[in-house]
Amino acid sequence: MEIKAGPLLSTINYPSDLKKVKKEDLQQVCTELRQFIIDSVSVNGGHFGASLGVVELSVALHYVYNTPIDQLVWDVGHQAYGHKILTGRRDVFHTNRKYGGISGFPKRSESEYDSFGVGHSSTSISAALGMAIAADLLGQKEQKHVAIIGDGSMTAGLPFEALQHAGSSKADILIILNDNQMSIDPNIGSLREYLTDITTSKTYNKVREDVWKVLGKMPYGKFNQKLASKIEGGLKGVVSKTSNLFEALGLRYFGNVDGHNVLKLVETIKDLHQIKGPKVLHINTVKGKGYDLAEKDQTLWHAPGTFDKVTGKINKVVYDSPQPPKYQDVFGKTLVELANMNPKVMGVTPAMPSGCSMKFMMEEMPDRAFDVGICEQHAVTLSAGLATQGMKVFCNIYSTFMQRAYDMVIHDVAIQKLPVIMCLDRAGVVGDDGPTHHGCYDIAYMRCIPNMVIAAPMNEQELRNMMYTAQLDENKLPYVIRYPRGEGVMPVWQTPFEKMITGQGELIQEGEDIAILSIGHPGNFVVSACQELESQGIKPTHFNMRFIKPLDETIMHQVGKNYKKVITIEDGTIVGGFGSACLEFFAEHNYQVEVKILGIPDRLVEHGKPAELHKECGYDKEAIMETIVSWSEVKTERL
Repeated sequence: MEIKAGPLLSTINYPSDLKKVKKEDLQQVCTELRQFIIDSVSVNGGHFGASLGVVELSVALHYVYNTPIDQLVWDVGHQAYGHKILTGRRDVFHTNRKYGGISGFPKRSESEYDSFGVGHSSTSISAALGMAIAADLLGQKEQKHVAIIGDGSMTAGLPFEALQHAGSSKADILIILNDNQMSIDPNIGSLREYLTDITTSKTYNKVREDVWKVLGKMPYGKFNQKLASKIEGGLKGVVSKTSNLFEALGLRYFGNVDGHNVLKLVETIKDLHQIKGPKVLHINTVKGKGYDLAEKDQTLWHAPGTFDKVTGKINKVVYDSPQPPKYQDVFGKTLVELANMNPKVMGVTPAMPSGCSMKFMMEEMPDRAFDVGICEQHAVTLSAGLATQGMKVFCNIYSTFMQRAYDMVIHDVAIQKLPVIMCLDRAGVVGDDGPTHHGCYDIAYMRCIPNMVIAAPMNEQELRNMMYTAQLDENKLPYVIRYPRGEGVMPVWQTPFEKMITGQGELIQEGEDIAILSIGHPGNFVVSACQELESQGIKPTHFNMRFIKPLDETIMHQVGKNYKKVITIEDGTIVGGFGSACLEFFAEHNYQVEVKILGIPDRLVEHGKPAELHKECGYDKEAIMETIVSWSEVKTERL
C-alpha cells in the first residue's frame, strides 16, 4: 500500500530538493517525514522506533552535506528509513522489506546514497575511516565522511578499535554518537553510565564550545585553537566528573546536543564541517520519538509489525485453536525449567534477551542469566570461562551473529573441549531482514571444527530434549543446537524430558526407491510432501538425522547399501553443509550413490517471507515433491 507524503515532503525526491527548502521550514519537513514513516510502517511493517528517533538528524545531514559525494555510513541500518525516503526511494518505500522490494537496510547495490551495506552493528566507524583515508590518498580533500552510530553499537569492541585508529590519524571524519540508551533491548554496562556522566556535564560542554568558537575566529586561529585545547583541558578537571574517553583517544569531542532540534543540528554540523580531523558529535535522542507508545515501550516498538496508528493496537492473527509456539520461546521457557532442575545451568546472550527469549530466565534468575551487550566474542569466551568451573552455560546467539565470534568458538571452546552449549537462533532464512541476517552458514563453519556436536531439532520436543541432553554431566564436548526463527509444529510442546543418544537419528517413514535425509525443521516439509505423494504410490524412505556431527553412521551405511538415489534437505548453504557431509561419508566408504542436495544455494538470498524464500531456494514442500517425482520409478500425473 502506497502512502501519501505531506505537501513539503512530496516535493523532496533527493537531497538536492531538500537543500531548496528554507531553513525555517525544516521542522515541517521533519514532521511530515516522521508521519510518513508512521503511516508506512503501520501498514507495511518494519523497524519503527529507531528511524523515528533520527528524523531530525537525517534531515540535517542531507541538508548540510553534499551527498552522495559526501558519504554517510549508518550503523546497523535500523534507523535509515528517513535517509532512504530522502534519497529517491519515497515512492517505492511501501515495498520496504517485501519480497522483490527495497531492502530494510542501506545497500550499496540499491542506491549511490548507500555508501556502505550494513545490517550487523558496530561497523560504521571502521568503514567511514577507511573511506576517509582513501579519499585523502586519492586527493579528494573536500569529500566528507560521517559515521552515525548508536550507544548500543558502541558496546562492541570494533568501534573502540576504530576510534583508536581514527584518533591517531589525521582522517577528516565525523562520528555522530546517537545516544538513546537503547539498542533493541535497554543498553547495559559501564559505557551507558559513562555517556550519562558526560551528558550531564553541561557546564563543561557549553564553555568548551564557546571557547573554541571565540578563539577559532580570532587572528592566527591555529595558534589560538591550540590554546583553546589547553584551556579545555583545564575546564574538564573543574566541571566534569570524568576525563573524556574520546579525547583521550585523540578525537575532538562536541556535545551534548539535542538530537530533536533540527535547527541546532544544522548549525552544529555546519560548524563541524569546517573543522578538520577526527571528531565526535554526541547527540541525545529518544527512540520512537513522535509516537507516544513507541517512546514508552521502546523494545516492543523496535519492530512491532503492522498496527493501527490511531489506537496503537498491534495487529495479531487470532486463531480458533492452540498454535505451535515460536522456537525461541520454547528455548527460553525450557531453559528456565532446566535451571530449576540444575543449579549449574546459566544463560548468556549478547543484547538479544527479548529476541532469543532469555528474558524469561533473566527475570526469574537475574544472577544466573546475563545480557552482555553487543559483544558476541565476549559472550562466547565468558561462557567458556564459566564452563571451566563446571557451569552448564547456554550461550544463545543468532546464527548470523555467531559469525562474529568464530575465533572464540575455535580457540576458547573447541580446542579446550569445554562443554559450552551454543544455541543458534534464527538458523536458515529469516525473512524480511535479508542476507545480513539469514543464518545460512553455521552448519558449514561449525562442522569443520573438531570436538563439536552439532544438532538441529525437527520440532519443539526435540529442541527440549537436545537442551536437556547437552546440560547433563556426561556431555564433555561443545554442543551446538541450531533452530529457525518462527513457529514450530507442536501446539502441545512441553513434553517430559528424554535423554537423546548423541549422533543418533530416526526412521520416520520406510519406503522404496529413494532415501531422504533431512536435518532440522525442513524435515516437516518432507513429511508433508510424502503424505501427499503416498496416495499416488510414491513412498520414499525418510530419515530425520537430528545430528550433523556426528552423523548417524548406522543410518548412513544402511542408506549407502540399499539406495541408489538420495535426497538431502537442510536450511543452510549447500556448500559445505549437511548434504556435503553426507557426500563425504558416501565417498569415504565407496558407496555409489546419486545425491541431490536441497538447501540454500551458493548465492546471496535477498529478503522476503520465509515461505517465499524456501520456495525460491528450492526446498519447500512443492520443490521436495518435484524432486521425488522426477527421481521416482512410479509415473504420476501429479506434477
